[in-house]
Amino acid sequence: METRGGFYITQIKQLQERIFESLLSDAGLELSGGQGRILFVLWKRDRLTVGEIGRETSLAKNTVSAVVDGMVRKGILERAVNPDNRRETIISLTEYAKGMQERYEEVSQRMNELFYQGFTEKEREQFEGYLARIRDTLVRAEDAGKAGGFRR
Repeated sequence: METRGGFYITQIKQLQERIFESLLSDAGLELSGGQGRILFVLWKRDRLTVGEIGRETSLAKNTVSAVVDGMVRKGILERAVNPDNRRETIISLTEYAKGMQERYEEVSQRMNELFYQGFTEKEREQFEGYLARIRDTLVRAEDAGKAGGFRR
């Protein structure tokens, strides 16, 4: 049996990222999708480690580090050594980043409206429930893979 779910998810992700970045640009926010995900997490809870940001965004730790480096250079984020654990670096928002939040949330709302256009509330809830199940299965598979193999 041929399935196309993964193919559709990949296409949706690529289209969504291009449209979202265009909407961000129109709003005067020059951010990539990865930068937006990191900001979204930090707007909910500022002062996180790279590892915590990676878990919250599902981005690889080395990807988070590279994206954060660029955001630090642009004055969007700051890095500081954790005074409680000198081996950890804490990533935090600058005032500039805090000032972007309202415009970013407006663009996010517009993207959500576009994403769910034509869906009933029940359809949206069902769809998101299915996606959450797939994500949870993949997280368990990844964790099992790290522990020595993928299991059914």
